[in-house]
Amino acid sequence: MKTKIIRTSTVPISLNILLKGQLKFLNQTFHIIGVSSAGKDLIEIQNREGIPTHSVEMKRGISPIKDFVSLIKLFIVFKNEKPAVVHSITPKAGLLTMLAGKLAGVPIRMHTFTGLIFPTRTGAMQKLLIKMDQLLCLSATHIYPEGNGVKNDLISYKITSKPLKVIANGNVNGIDLDFFSKEHFSTEQLLDLKEELGIQPNDFVFVFVGRLVGDKGINELVAAFKELETRNQKLEIRNQKLETRDREVGVSLISSPQSLVSSKVPKLLLVGTLESDLDPLKEETLKEITTNPNIISVGFQKDVRPYFAISNALVFPSYREGFPNVVMQAGAMELPSIVSNINGCNEIIVEGENGTIIPVKNAEAITVAMQKMMYDTNYYSELQQNARPMIQARYEQSVVWNALLDEYNMLIKKLDIKN
Repeated sequence: MKTKIIRTSTVPISLNILLKGQLKFLNQTFHIIGVSSAGKDLIEIQNREGIPTHSVEMKRGISPIKDFVSLIKLFIVFKNEKPAVVHSITPKAGLLTMLAGKLAGVPIRMHTFTGLIFPTRTGAMQKLLIKMDQLLCLSATHIYPEGNGVKNDLISYKITSKPLKVIANGNVNGIDLDFFSKEHFSTEQLLDLKEELGIQPNDFVFVFVGRLVGDKGINELVAAFKELETRNQKLEIRNQKLETRDREVGVSLISSPQSLVSSKVPKLLLVGTLESDLDPLKEETLKEITTNPNIISVGFQKDVRPYFAISNALVFPSYREGFPNVVMQAGAMELPSIVSNINGCNEIIVEGENGTIIPVKNAEAITVAMQKMMYDTNYYSELQQNARPMIQARYEQSVVWNALLDEYNMLIKKLDIKN
């Protein structure tokens, strides 16, 4: 009989997207069960991964009464299923799963920290979040930071004294390089999508993929893009004046050293949903998104690859991450990235090789980085050429899956020996 392992997340989209393919792979060796809040993503997991699922409603925000109800329901699921292992991702599912698992007597209780919230909070809220993560770790038997940055934060904030192990190179699922490839899209398909979105051949497209919320740096990104447009317009006016002068004096524009750049129009492509309930954007940001014709917001897209394929660079100025899949996905799609200097991002991106790293919450730095990407063609070309090979060398999906498989086998073997 296969050893039973339950994988949990707060909302089903996390299991569906973050662990796509992994659950099916692990189910060949173990009996995998998925648990999260209800939704169409949970049904899709069941069908695609070929595993049974349970729905237990869990709220991402703090809600003591609802959280207690979720805890009891998880406890009942664990008591009935009797797994050898429970393994959680995402913060709320982590706390509730580890507590319920301990109460239900699950011998191996694993949590992967895919990101930390408390470093970006202050005051009483930060203290509360730290206590919650400390309780999570106290109830867990094994703790896995998603990357060395998360590991260092767990240590520096004294969240736990238990051993911390980074699996593979840090990401929970690795990257499917066959899936994330420009080869899946014809020139005609990409031209059609560009036409649909109003993107012209000479446009330089910056793309953001993720939730459109404050802590993803959207306020700074939109402000930076607005400033980039202003600078670009001034540059265009200057070039037009130079063109006029050169024609008047009979000098070729090509030979004129004062003609700085060719005509380019920046576009900002936003792929993701607004979440106004938890972390709303500023009013001026929302207004700019809806009124600026060069900002194209397409909402949530199940398949983000076509949007990467029509873009020139990723901009991801998030305040906090664990190990962001979107940066790896963009790299696999041959895009250089502009990322903030935070956990995960600064492990995937190497400054000046496959992208650039900027300070957190710094709109001016975003503007400067975007401007350099647009107009320094040699710089951009080098970053673009390195983007996919650097992802391929470090985050191949099979490496991550097999490393997790080995970890499960090792822990279960130790449990059998102990028993």
